[in-house]
Amino acid sequence: MFSPSVHRRDCRALSHPSNSAAKQQERQSQIDSLPPSYHEKSTEDDKKVLDLSLSELVSQHHTGSLSTSTILQAYGKKAVVAQKTTNCLTTVMIQEALSPKAPSSPTSSGHTTLTPHRQPVLAGVPVSLKDCVDIEGYDTTVGYSSKVNHPLATSASIVRLLRDAGAIMHVKTTTPTGILGIETSSDLFGRTTNPYNDKYVSGASTGGGGALLASRGSIIEIGTDIGGSVRMPAHFCGVYGMKASVGRFPGWGTVPPMPGLEAVEVSCSPMSRRLDDLEEFWKRVMQMHPWDYDHSCVPLPWRTIDLHAKKLRWGIIWEDGIIPPSPACRRALEWVSDALLKQGHEVVNFTPPSITDGLNIGFQLCFSDGGSGVFGPVRRDEKLDPVMLGVKSLLGMPLFVKKLLAQVTRRLNGDEVWASMLEKLHPKSPSEERALVVAREQYKAKWHDTWDAEGLDFVLTVPHALPAIPSGSAEKVTLVSAGYMMIFNILDYAAGVLPVSFVNRDSDALPKDFKNSTEYKRMGAIGKGAYSVYDADDMHGLPVGVQVVGRRFEEEKVLQGMKVVEEALEECGRKFTPREF
Repeated sequence: MFSPSVHRRDCRALSHPSNSAAKQQERQSQIDSLPPSYHEKSTEDDKKVLDLSLSELVSQHHTGSLSTSTILQAYGKKAVVAQKTTNCLTTVMIQEALSPKAPSSPTSSGHTTLTPHRQPVLAGVPVSLKDCVDIEGYDTTVGYSSKVNHPLATSASIVRLLRDAGAIMHVKTTTPTGILGIETSSDLFGRTTNPYNDKYVSGASTGGGGALLASRGSIIEIGTDIGGSVRMPAHFCGVYGMKASVGRFPGWGTVPPMPGLEAVEVSCSPMSRRLDDLEEFWKRVMQMHPWDYDHSCVPLPWRTIDLHAKKLRWGIIWEDGIIPPSPACRRALEWVSDALLKQGHEVVNFTPPSITDGLNIGFQLCFSDGGSGVFGPVRRDEKLDPVMLGVKSLLGMPLFVKKLLAQVTRRLNGDEVWASMLEKLHPKSPSEERALVVAREQYKAKWHDTWDAEGLDFVLTVPHALPAIPSGSAEKVTLVSAGYMMIFNILDYAAGVLPVSFVNRDSDALPKDFKNSTEYKRMGAIGKGAYSVYDADDMHGLPVGVQVVGRRFEEEKVLQGMKVVEEALEECGRKFTPREF
């Protein structure tokens, strides 16, 4: 059996290039050590396994009609192909998964007798893990070469829960350096590409998981989300993801991008390639009493919600005031609106408290330490995501220079959004940070009151103004483009993304004279930069999704809302059918 220590060199004293080469060699050795059958094409029997729902897979595994090795072979073949085509894996644990460890107690690594609520309810379910989730005996690199060859002594709470539930944890997936960015790329593992078009990104820090799911290499991905890192790859890769409210899903032992940040917390959240599987996974994790495994997890059992007989009130946010949705993404939102109206639901335009104001507060809180948490582990010759390089440069610029640039920006083109970012994004004193927390709470209260006043059940938005962006274009698009998603991290609302359509070169093209239009002229620098990479002809065939938002701890309701949307689209003849990989 392949051991994580085999092929591992003592990399601690090596240079950044040597560490990166050693880690990639280790990954390749893990793949090469797999049985020959894992490098063969999928058989008809493999495809039958891949077509099974999560519930069916567990049932057949329990009855003995499907073995762990049969399941692993079907999904392992797809994972190997996905790695070749998209470069989405950091670690391959298939050999270890064939000989799983004994179940552990919630609070230790020793054996214990499983209680009735701690049964193998996920037996036979392949689960991939973002490379920020600690697993005993493996590195958690989060894309930093300085973290190579530092295997963890303990596993994250979700790993121990999944092991007790019988899940098959077979691979870890790629992240950008420091798990912040729009492109999933690092010197350590290279660039992860979109399975629909390798010239485009898979999206954000869970991009490896998004690419793997779309490629059918896993049923569930355990990701994390602080500004859209689960929802962006769902949108870009045509899969499903839901950001949980902080504390609803076990997250202890998952490495955050900015350790110690409490003002805008990371949410550990799952993704899936099917909506029913995502909901079923949530139910079964809650059935395991995750709060027994994780002190930070809220003891809130799963609540059954049925919205099918109810006419709902949906509020649509058409624009965030910074980057208007591209034609492809706006069309997806229009499709959803039309489908819901045909079902008899109420769909209204919703004007929330200023999203720009909320993002201003959130970004200042995230980088109140001057970015030391993100940039501290970076080695001198280690590359960062272009958007993070821009943030680092901005944070390091003298404040008087930024204020001067802000004045010039306002005077020349009236771009208040960019001017405000320039003068406000700098390290904060403790008293300044506390004042921002107060402002954040006041902002949350405004949202609460506005939502109540409108009597909404859900809010609908685009997840991002663009489909998947071209590789290497993140600097033009900027981190602010994640505003449609990050605002709900600041609010701590539950928010899910489901795929709706694909970019169409004919219906989604910009007008030929678009740059002379009023819409383009009223955009600020951030919006114009984002639109500079939009090309419906080149993006033809890329997935586009829609975001369904509920309020805090409304995960069950959001999943049901996503189902209502999907069923409404299907009844209109607009069912999303993913490409077969």
